[in-house]
Amino acid sequence: MATAMETLKKKTVRINGCVASAQAAKYADVDVIAAYPIRPYTATMMALAQMVANGELDAEYIVADSEHSQLSIAHGASSSGARVFTGSSGVGVQFAYELYSPISGSRMPVQMMIADRTLDPPGDFGSEHTDALSTRDMGWLMGWACDAQEAFDNHLIAYRIGEDRRVLLPQMVCQDGFFVSHITTDVELPDPGQVKEFLPPYKHPYPLDPRRPVSHGPQIMPEQGPPLQLERARAMEGCMPVIEEIHEEFARIFGRRYDAWLEEYKTDDAEIVFFLQGGHAVTARFAINHMREQGIKVGMVRLRTIRPYPTDRVCETLSKFKVVGVIETNMGLGSVSSGGSLYAEAAAALYESPKRPLIMSFMAGMGGEAIVLKEFYWMAQKMTDAQKRGKIEKRTHWVGFEE
Repeated sequence: MATAMETLKKKTVRINGCVASAQAAKYADVDVIAAYPIRPYTATMMALAQMVANGELDAEYIVADSEHSQLSIAHGASSSGARVFTGSSGVGVQFAYELYSPISGSRMPVQMMIADRTLDPPGDFGSEHTDALSTRDMGWLMGWACDAQEAFDNHLIAYRIGEDRRVLLPQMVCQDGFFVSHITTDVELPDPGQVKEFLPPYKHPYPLDPRRPVSHGPQIMPEQGPPLQLERARAMEGCMPVIEEIHEEFARIFGRRYDAWLEEYKTDDAEIVFFLQGGHAVTARFAINHMREQGIKVGMVRLRTIRPYPTDRVCETLSKFKVVGVIETNMGLGSVSSGGSLYAEAAAALYESPKRPLIMSFMAGMGGEAIVLKEFYWMAQKMTDAQKRGKIEKRTHWVGFEE
């Protein structure tokens, strides 16, 4: 008798990013789901609970008593050989902070969906990337989707990368709260046969199994520490060709092609570019189209993967332009730019380039606000002025609070 998944065929549905993530977990045939509600990611777990209750998905659905418990459950389940799905938002991401290093240190490919939101304060519903970016150096693969289709696809791609024996790393599959998590768009759901071809069953080489005893745990002797840290560093660096390989395979099977690292939009003759990640790229494209009609040579470079960071690719790409405006949707209080964290990494990537563009940081969309069209025009004007002067006015601008 055919299962519910086997009877499905490729179709296009109109869903939001939260439901797209839940659908991806279903198509990935996850074994264990660890849930704890915090908006705006809650809708993902609501959708998965309904799928399990309706018999659409055969998975163990565990409601935790906190985000810390969520990640503990996910860690144990993955260690036992289960394909795991969990998630959170905002302060929930930080409540589980203790678990991120042990999970990557034990090389368990746990997947965590992040529908990000501002931390407290202001703690509102809207998107800010500070929650996930505060964990960016814990050994997890990490990247942002700009719409629901990409969110769905990124989950499948991340499972395939993280579970690859050459990688074995956990993944944070991020999307902007509200702007992606709750706005509906058309999403193509594939034939399950395509997913089966792309994503083989998860088999960890060293699962916890009483028939073959192994020891897992983060507490080790001091002299064992440096090799463990080096191993994690090499795993993160070494997975870059694997990431490119798997993106190519995804394109072959599903017919949708994503650059593993960067999306470029109207950059062929651009002199100034926005550099950003996440859902605000959708508005940026509209603004760029309008400014192009006015003769402004502006484009966009969107960072799709931030861990591992594509240093060489960022350097090569951004070096082509006169001025780069880094749009931050995260807080880096007291940082090198007194703004966000994306500026510092973009500037570091460009440091060895013989053709360094002018680079400035724009604090925009903070507190979960939308970045509206007029603000993209304002930022483009600041970049154009810097190009004419041959120098930036100042390192960081707070959009909406300056003339």
